[in-house]
Parts: sequence; C-alpha cells; structure tokens
Amino acid sequence: MRSVELFAGAGGLAIGMANAGFHHAAVIEWDHDACETFRENQRHHLRSLEEWPLYEGDVRLFDYQKLRDDVMVVSGGPPCQPFSLGGKHRGYMDERDMFPEAVRAVRELRPKAFIFENVKGLMRETFASYFEYVNLQLTYPGLTRRKSESWREHRSRLERHHTSRRAKSEYNVVFRLLNAANYGVPQRRERVFLVGFRSDLDVKWNFPEETYSDDALFHSKWISGDYWDRHGVVNKKRPRPDDHQWARIERLRRVILFQDKKLPWLTVRDAITDLPDPEKLRKTEIENHTFNPGARSYPGHTGSPLDEPAKTLKVGDHGVPGGENMLARADDSVRYFTVREAARLQTFPDDYTFRGPWTEAMRQLGNAVPVRLAETVARSVANALLGMKGQG
Repeated sequence: MRSVELFAGAGGLAIGMANAGFHHAAVIEWDHDACETFRENQRHHLRSLEEWPLYEGDVRLFDYQKLRDDVMVVSGGPPCQPFSLGGKHRGYMDERDMFPEAVRAVRELRPKAFIFENVKGLMRETFASYFEYVNLQLTYPGLTRRKSESWREHRSRLERHHTSRRAKSEYNVVFRLLNAANYGVPQRRERVFLVGFRSDLDVKWNFPEETYSDDALFHSKWISGDYWDRHGVVNKKRPRPDDHQWARIERLRRVILFQDKKLPWLTVRDAITDLPDPEKLRKTEIENHTFNPGARSYPGHTGSPLDEPAKTLKVGDHGVPGGENMLARADDSVRYFTVREAARLQTFPDDYTFRGPWTEAMRQLGNAVPVRLAETVARSVANALLGMKGQG
C-alpha cells in the first residue's frame, strides 16, 4: 500500500504508518535537522527507512505528478504552531499554517484515504470556524478557493454547496481528539486526528477503541499492588495513598472493575526504568542518553512524576523545549529527560537516533506524533482498505 507523508518532522507518524504496512512513495519535510535525523537512520539501514524517498524542501513546491502510481493514503501533521497552546495562537493568519497544502495533496493525488493530525489547540473555540473550514475543504477538495476569495468567503461557498441538494461529498471525514495514554503511550498527549475515506469506496470505519486506562493503573497501584510488584518496589518504599486517593480506592472497590479488560496506563517508570541514571554516568554507549544539566522547577513547569504517564513533551514558543520535559523525583528535585528517554516516552524504537544537540533533538521530539498512537490509527485504516479491496 503506497502512501505519501507530508510534514514528516522527526518521523513519528511516518514510522507508525510503515509499521502498519504502508510503503512511502515520498516523505516530505522542510526542516534540515529533521531531514538529517532521517538520513542518519537511513545510513544505519534502519528498518525500511533506507527505501523512503526523502524530499527536503517546501511542500508548496512539490510536484505530485512525480508520483505516477496509485497512492492509497496521504498522511501528515501540518505544522501545529499556529494552533498550539504554547504558541502565539495566530492560526490561519500564521504563514506556518499548512492545511491548504494538505488539501492540495488530497486534491491532486486522490488517495483512497488520508490521515492528518494536529494539536489539541486546533479545537479551541478561537479556531472553531477555521476548523470547520478545514473539514469542509477536506470533504470537497475539488472545490478550490478562488484568487479573489478570502478564506471566510470560501468557507461560505463550501457551506452553501454542502447544504445544497446537488452536494456529493468527495471524502467522508471524521475527527476525534485522542489521548495517547489510552493507546499504550507512556505520556498524556492529546492530538486531533482527521481521517477521511473517498466517498465512492463506501468504507465503513471508526476510530480504534481505547485499550489502556487511568482506572486500571490506579487499581494496579493502590488496590492489587501489581504495579509495584512488577517493578520490584518493596512495601516500605511504596508511596502511601493520600486522602483523595483513599476516597477513589473505596469507590473503585464498590464496583466491578475492568469488564472491558483495559490495561493500565503506562508510566515514566515503565518506559525508562531499564536505562541507567544519566546523571551518574561518566560516559554512555546508549545513543542519545546523555545528561543535560540546568533543569529547574517553577510554577507551571514541575516535571513528570515517575509513576504516572509523562506530561506532554513540549516545544516552547521560541523553539526551546518546555520546562515540563523533566523527570520529577520523589525528593522534589528534577532533571531533564535525556533524548533517549524522551524518545521512549514518544515510543520511538531504541535504534532510531536523533541528530543535533539536546535542544534541537527535543524540539523534534516535542513536535512528534507518538509512534504507537500513529500505528494504531494507521493499522485500523489499513485494515479498512484491505477489507474493501478483498470485497472487490
């Protein structure tokens, strides 16, 4: 199944797509450091990356006529800074808004499906009208914006078309805000996914069900104790529930739990416990696992506790990783996550390396889609397309 990856960044969505069985006909990214990360892994002959045609440059200049064969899926994460809660919130006024290019790729390639993702901020009330506009454009990519039209005028024309009797959608589009922790990622990270299938295919699809839960983690820590047993934490070293947790324990004990058989959320400890403490290492042979000094806690940036999913890895407004990209120890001290630890929290494979200094590598990771979440969504789309193909 051939695919095209737009705005590839560090490769989280691209790797997830490949793991789900897609073969990239083109991987497009303008950021040089992110492209160097791809090339570094291609030089190491990592998985199927060496076969990916990488195009470093502005997606607005890419000629899709180069891709002669049928492309089944277009995927990508249009740059999210215009809508990010950590950015300036300029949205469609921001020149970094690349949703028009995502629509162009769909219009020119006519894939059977597309998968686009973005930050939670895209669903803020401030951007509600533009989010509606994005959905309408993806539903009718052939109804293009005229040179003289503002985006609001184009949206109105799309609305009139959508409500008319002659309207026939080109793509059936659905969206949902997904929390990566609910899909086996050791991080609380919410991303908006927009998935569309070409309407002439009559594909019936829904977002994959959540398989991990906060309640299951709470039960394994405070009721069954399985979590501490698994990590070899003896009773005297286990934390004690506070008043709020005791109330929740009593509530959960009164109900029949886990009829849906969900697994416990994964935690920072689950993700990095087998890695040596980088602060105690003089040198390390583990790629990207080098201690970075200078971490400090301040209001709003307190780090991630060891026994909870990590807080969302972030990129600051000026490209500097946010202050929450830290481990919060039990003694209230903090240290920065190493690049390898952050990659674990984003479920990148251990043999995937990142180029550049700590700040640059963390910027790439802060912008990335967790590989496991990407693979889960991509695999469900692949199964729907393969099922359709089998019926035909």
